Amino acid sequence: MATLVTFHAHPDDESIGCGGVMRKAFEEGHRVVLVVATRGERGEVPEGFLGEDEPLWRRRVAETHAAAEILGVERVEFLGYLDSGMMGTETNDAPGSFWTTPVDDAAEKLASILREENADVLTVYDDNGGYGHPDHIQVHRVGMRAAEIAGTARVYQNTMNRDHFVRARAEFGEDSALPDVPPDAENLGKSEAEITAAVDVTAYLDHKRRAMRAHASQISEQSFFLAMPDNAFRYAFGTEWFIRAGAGPGITETDLLAGL
Repeated sequence: MATLVTFHAHPDDESIGCGGVMRKAFEEGHRVVLVVATRGERGEVPEGFLGEDEPLWRRRVAETHAAAEILGVERVEFLGYLDSGMMGTETNDAPGSFWTTPVDDAAEKLASILREENADVLTVYDDNGGYGHPDHIQVHRVGMRAAEIAGTARVYQNTMNRDHFVRARAEFGEDSALPDVPPDAENLGKSEAEITAAVDVTAYLDHKRRAMRAHASQISEQSFFLAMPDNAFRYAFGTEWFIRAGAGPGITETDLLAGL
């Protein structure tokens, strides 16, 4: 048995980006640990969704635990930083925001968990955080540094395959339920040539979608994630993409825990 630690910025990011890999690891007998940097305080929620005097963070923490149970997570930890909001907003610089936290300080917190768990594999995000969100970029910086401190050798950077989404138009036509991604969308994910690992998680899509649904404060039934038909959902989320330093060129891995 190996231990997978997967590090994310906000509640719901884990289900969207790594839900399939997490459930796959669990079903193959591995230990899965989820670490979340913030409690998602800056998320938007429909009016009347929360109870009287109920803070959003409390609901999002509960949603994370519900999703984690679906995905086979055995331990959930929050690092306790504040959600920094979208890039360029004044909340980026709020006291206690993850974005303003010194990388080494946060990395030491994560490294202590990696050591406790004797982690074999860590997932973080790519260097642009997938789409430029400050907390996602910080996950990359903190995660990579924590791996150095703890000596976790196998680190995968979760990303989106930009070319895969560009090809969706040829696959599904102009009426596709998938987002329109132009070839020059350099702020979204990475080109396929930069990706070194592609994990087929189609066998776990039911769990992945149920985990997304558990985050009801952020992912409604009318959202892009849940409203798309099954074939489009399979195309969008049936493969999870990663970059591993020193691997490649090209996609050379299909299992993050291979050989462990």
